[in-house]
Amino acid sequence: RFCGACGGTTQVTQGGHVRMCRACGLEVFPRTDPAVIVLVTSGDRCLLGRSARFPPGMYSTLAGFVEPAEGLEDAVRREVAEEVGLELLRIRYRSSQPWPFPQSLMLGFRAEAAGRELRIDRDELEDAAWFTRRELRSAEPPVRLPGADSIARFLIEEWLFEG
Repeated sequence: RFCGACGGTTQVTQGGHVRMCRACGLEVFPRTDPAVIVLVTSGDRCLLGRSARFPPGMYSTLAGFVEPAEGLEDAVRREVAEEVGLELLRIRYRSSQPWPFPQSLMLGFRAEAAGRELRIDRDELEDAAWFTRRELRSAEPPVRLPGADSIARFLIEEWLFEG
């Protein structure tokens, strides 16, 4: 409610996206926290993880926040290593998506794994598994994927339609 530069009162402008000081005119923009999200592949398989908070049967790509002073590719490597114990060979940026809660910008990547042996961090994931395109398309019961409007779904479908 008060300006960090002069102590004057602030008002909300631009539809709530900016606070402006009434005394000195300083504009304060909300913080945006970058997060990486990655579809890891190995040959004809993709890796999907399952959080304990997901609905039954749902799997998604791996993701996590970028730490201060960390590069995006380094964050991808770190998150994958922490969650499933894999090293990555190649990392490619694919797309981004604003994620309003909690004020994040999701930066989507594809990465190729150096191997397929998983060491799942059970504090992070309930499960993780490699899937072929055929398994994702015809599994019984079906594998539930993230919502159609999510970057996770985009990354998965992009890979599915390649083969």
